[in-house]
Amino acid sequence: MRLDPARESWMTAAETRAVTGALMRDAGEARFVGGVVRNALLHRPVSDVDLATPLLPQDVMQRLEAAGIGAVPTGIEHGTVTAIANGKTFEITTLRRDVSTDGRRATVDFGTEWKEDAARRDFTMNALYATLEGEVFDYFGGLADLQAGRVRFVGDPATRICEDYLRILRLFRFHAWYGRGDIDAAALQAAAAQKSGLAILSGERIQKEMLKVLEAENPSPVLRIMAAAGILVEIMAGDPNLRRLENLVQIDRENFFDPDSLLRLAAMLSEDREVTATFSDRLKLSNAARERLRDLASPEEKIVSYLSIREVRKLLYRLGTQRFKDCARLRWAEDPKYSNAVQWRALLAMADAWQRPVFPITGGDVMAAGVAQGPLVGRILAEVEEWWIDSDFTEDEFSLAERLKAVVQAIAY
Repeated sequence: MRLDPARESWMTAAETRAVTGALMRDAGEARFVGGVVRNALLHRPVSDVDLATPLLPQDVMQRLEAAGIGAVPTGIEHGTVTAIANGKTFEITTLRRDVSTDGRRATVDFGTEWKEDAARRDFTMNALYATLEGEVFDYFGGLADLQAGRVRFVGDPATRICEDYLRILRLFRFHAWYGRGDIDAAALQAAAAQKSGLAILSGERIQKEMLKVLEAENPSPVLRIMAAAGILVEIMAGDPNLRRLENLVQIDRENFFDPDSLLRLAAMLSEDREVTATFSDRLKLSNAARERLRDLASPEEKIVSYLSIREVRKLLYRLGTQRFKDCARLRWAEDPKYSNAVQWRALLAMADAWQRPVFPITGGDVMAAGVAQGPLVGRILAEVEEWWIDSDFTEDEFSLAERLKAVVQAIAY
């Protein structure tokens, strides 16, 4: 099996040619490696382009800089240098072998043997290399596994997992994205046996893998396996609501919605704000992600499929479009009546078409009505705004003026 450079634009891109040209100058050698080869062979989109080389990291840095290419020593102690050519990044790693590991990181020795480098990688489908001309090198049966949809560890699964416990989650992530049929039995057995090792991993690393699992077209079967193996409970707060997640995934697939990993995570979480906060802390989520999950835990607003247009507008104003749609999709996933799908789709369409109206009364209007500058102005504005929302955002200037006058008289005097 070969890659055809004529069909793979990333192989012939000017930036790729510049980086590989610098590495291969004066008898240097470099090959594409890992995900870029895997995805290209499957005719899936290629994003990151990684390279492996026998060149030592300092030599890589010097060659890139001599060619006018940016070089960043992002992980130089482990042999990794990031090249930046015309704004595009390439991760370049020196061939190596792991000398010792502690379940999170490894001490490495650099080498020149491609098979030795392949032997320390996680899965056979990730231990594939390709030359600039498209010749593919496979040292551990990765091509056959890739074609069969079989996610299999390179070598002994238990040994691979003990080197880095994140590989437990990567096993399920890769099966969700590339696997077909049953998950590899030896890999699953090893993952279940070593699940306690997940406790030593940083929240950021767990977060990254879990969100990638949830981005798969249908992560539900893998999550069921993780739950049955006692792995999901090691990282989730409370009992995961897998049924609601499965319903949400089905809705996504039937309506061609893009997978939203954070919304799917919210579907799994208990509707308890304390539990959600604890989980957000554990996974080191961003402030924006924390806020989004918090807003979806125990929501005060009731959203049902039969809301009137007026009620929808009111909720959209209070919640904003994104939060309304998030809540609606979660409630849809809880709705046992399949025929309500048309109504749920209509609610989402209304949200997409909605334009937030501007409250026409300002603090200046309140002061012009005789109220002195201060906290009372804000209180009066809030009272009038509540009435305006309940009136379905009336644009009638006379009604607004009369309401402002009435509120001022009731509160200020």
